[in-house]
Amino acid sequence: MQLKPLASLLGLVFLSSSAMASSTIERVPAPNDFPISTVVTVPSDAKTYYLSGVVPAKQEDGSYGDTKTQTVSVLKQIEINLIKQGLTLGDVVKMQVFLVADENKENKMDFAGFMEGYTQFFGTKEQPITPARSAFEISKLAFPGMLVEIEVTAAK
Repeated sequence: MQLKPLASLLGLVFLSSSAMASSTIERVPAPNDFPISTVVTVPSDAKTYYLSGVVPAKQEDGSYGDTKTQTVSVLKQIEINLIKQGLTLGDVVKMQVFLVADENKENKMDFAGFMEGYTQFFGTKEQPITPARSAFEISKLAFPGMLVEIEVTAAK
């Protein structure tokens, strides 16, 4: 009879420690210091935010700029949208990147240009947290000259 209260107490301790452990978002870094996570595990008690795809803002000259410039523009806008929700870029758990083939790059997506922009925001000393990520080459976006659209999922 005395074992029953002890078993109940141990069960509560186990449940409490499980709940504490499950409230942490876990990330598995990619090999060779590539600035993404290969796996991100989000606990069931986290709130999830799905941000619609963001496209670049026009530059002062009326163009959208090259892939790097567009990536920086898009990630700045995403950062603003996250801040409005009380989040940061460090809360991004998944990113999908759509890159249009650039006529100035032999009609191939400019992945190197994208990475130059991306690494200003993720995997830095100031913001070392990286999302799981995929990148796709697509034929076009909504407006001519747009080369980058990014959508993210964040969790906290």
